[in-house]
Amino acid sequence: MTEQILNLATTRSWPQPWLSSGRWDTALILLPAFISSLVALAFRDSLAGNQHIPLWAWVSFVLLVDVAHVYATLFRTYFNNSACEKKRGLLIAIPLACWVIGTLLYTIDYLLFWKALAYLAIFHFIRQQYGFMALYSRRGPVDFEKYRQLDQSIIYIATLYPLLYWHANLPRNFNWFVEGDFFESIPITLVDAGLMLYVITAALYLAKEIYLLRTTGFFNIPKNLIIGGTALSWWVGIVALNSDMAFTMTNVLSHGIPYMALIWLSHSSKGLERKDRIFSFSLSRGRQLALTFVPLFLAVLVLLAYLEEGLWDGLIWREHLSIFGIFFDLPQIHDAAILAILVPFLSLPQSTHYVLDGFIWRMKDNSSVWSEPSRGQI
Repeated sequence: MTEQILNLATTRSWPQPWLSSGRWDTALILLPAFISSLVALAFRDSLAGNQHIPLWAWVSFVLLVDVAHVYATLFRTYFNNSACEKKRGLLIAIPLACWVIGTLLYTIDYLLFWKALAYLAIFHFIRQQYGFMALYSRRGPVDFEKYRQLDQSIIYIATLYPLLYWHANLPRNFNWFVEGDFFESIPITLVDAGLMLYVITAALYLAKEIYLLRTTGFFNIPKNLIIGGTALSWWVGIVALNSDMAFTMTNVLSHGIPYMALIWLSHSSKGLERKDRIFSFSLSRGRQLALTFVPLFLAVLVLLAYLEEGLWDGLIWREHLSIFGIFFDLPQIHDAAILAILVPFLSLPQSTHYVLDGFIWRMKDNSSVWSEPSRGQI
């Protein structure tokens, strides 16, 4: 009995596995999903049936967060001297392959290209939530390791079920990229089965957390918040509300802001003390400067996002020229052969970002330039 009490006291001493601090993680990684979801629910009547977002929302959510966050990857890859030196072949091959494959798909059918890009993006979005869950699971009593598969299951079902519902209820008032970029052959019976699986998995997960809290005295706050925020934002943005504005808010803010925060934290000289830094590299002077001052870091991302979207708008969409005046004189491209080359090229920041993320956040590959220190050192 005495031994059990001592063991329980030991497990109670486990610190919460914050990446930086409770306040910092909560504000930039955990809260965006909750805030965007609660705002969407609070204004659900005015957002109901909304098929288009106003210009201010497009700039705020799409340009400044969704597109901008993609370029944060540069600080971990192409702006990183060590990564460029050790992974040169990979960093050249991935965008080249994305461009070639994208051109082939677009040549066959432009919707085939957008479908492939949409599902690649979906995979990336889901894996990011899994990745945060894994980072926040790196500390805790040994007993927690036995239930890791259940943690993985709840993250996957919390993201896959809303997508299943979306596929079975097309058309919706929102799309991932363009209208028709999802396949439409999901039977409603599969959605019902998915909901049942969701309920069962959630019940098992909650029971597990209660059991472990009672037996170990430890409750992993950030891990449970990332799981809860993921479940809430994906449900609200896709299932509960049929609104482009609601989907954009919940989808973009809960994904882009935490990603930029993690990049900053992982490489900033002010993010963590060196002994606690998730990743450590020798930084070039320009990259170090951008990663020392938050406004400069964000300015680089926004500038690159503005240039990319300006090219899209000037050459393809012609929808927001009021804010892309310097691109007004670009010719709008209509030729199918040119579009088959141009559209995949303009999409390279996104497609490269999606694919590269499968390499640069691997936690267990200790031989990689992007690997992190072993658990317990973080």
